[in-house]
Amino acid sequence: MLTKALVTGANAGIGKECARQLSLLKGMEKVYLGCRNPAKAEEAKAELEKLTGKRGVFEVLIVDVSDIASVKEAAGKLPESIDGLVLNAGGQGGHDFASLTEKGATKIMAANVLGHVVLVDSLFDQKKLSGTVLFAGTEAARGVPPTLPRPDVKSGSVENFVSICDGSFTKKKTFETMYGPVKLLGALWISSMARKHPEMRFITMSPGGTSGTNVSNDMAWLMKLMMKMAPLLGMAHGVDTAAKRYVDALTNEDLYKTGVFYASKKGTKGPVCDQAEIFSALKNEEYQDNASAAIYKFL
Repeated sequence: MLTKALVTGANAGIGKECARQLSLLKGMEKVYLGCRNPAKAEEAKAELEKLTGKRGVFEVLIVDVSDIASVKEAAGKLPESIDGLVLNAGGQGGHDFASLTEKGATKIMAANVLGHVVLVDSLFDQKKLSGTVLFAGTEAARGVPPTLPRPDVKSGSVENFVSICDGSFTKKKTFETMYGPVKLLGALWISSMARKHPEMRFITMSPGGTSGTNVSNDMAWLMKLMMKMAPLLGMAHGVDTAAKRYVDALTNEDLYKTGVFYASKKGTKGPVCDQAEIFSALKNEEYQDNASAAIYKFL
């Protein structure tokens, strides 16, 4: 039974709704709100307490997943062990998402993957993590024709994946070209971790096409327009449905298996399936380990 959870990116959107739904589960004792901005974090906590009537369940943990030092500090400040971790923060990684960190990775890579890898490792080192780790995926990681092509896994080598980490795989450095490949690396890392830690569950779950989030802030104007039109065209659902995907994966061990990347069977909403049925590279264990090795070159 899930009793204590941490959700990153919890002050708004899917993360906040996930925290709300988690707090209503039977036996849930604590939901830590992993947030970058202290003022917004406290505002979210107050609103969640009002919405749920829960007092003493929500606690703020300040963490900026794009900043490795912040992540390590947050892991140290977490006062107890958790048995559920939702790696939800990320998105575009700021307006300068294609620029590089001191270690040479793109900021979109740092915000979506690197910080979460450090968070998991730090919590392991401090014996504060058990149960289930869930990484927020996206259908873009296996391609959504015609607007988002499938990421090109040329060889599946460490060098191939390093080029995604540092952005050198593409000359066209836009959110649309970089987001899917970055999230693909995260999903492959999760699958690699599942084999290394059979005592736990590691799952990637896409929230699906979701209205009411900030993910489209740095998209080109045409993609922004498409995102706004998506709900009207039946291509997106609300944050409640998106967050329920997370919660279902966290709580239903029989249906959602460790090491698997789940996302929509078709398009960006509706029933989910194992994405390896659509994109076979996802189940390649050599690719999974090479993706993990590439990630650690930037930590």
